[in-house]
Amino acid sequence: MFGRREPVPFAFVAEADRFRSNVTPPPRERASVGQMAGRWLLGLTLVAGLVGSLVIGMPALSADSSGSGTQQSQATEGR
Repeated sequence: MFGRREPVPFAFVAEADRFRSNVTPPPRERASVGQMAGRWLLGLTLVAGLVGSLVIGMPALSADSSGSGTQQSQATEGR
């Protein structure tokens, strides 16, 4: 009873995986020296920013091991 198969309405979608074009895309242009230097400079800037923010933020992230209750301000030391 189910031996008869109805045609798939979007059969071209299934065939799209097998389709091969005979048109080759043009070769990619090589990046110029200025473009390569710009990419390296941008990458270096991003890495330096991340490292700098980590270095600056580390004291705030570290646990304060010295007793903060025993520290005296300079105003009370002068008396």
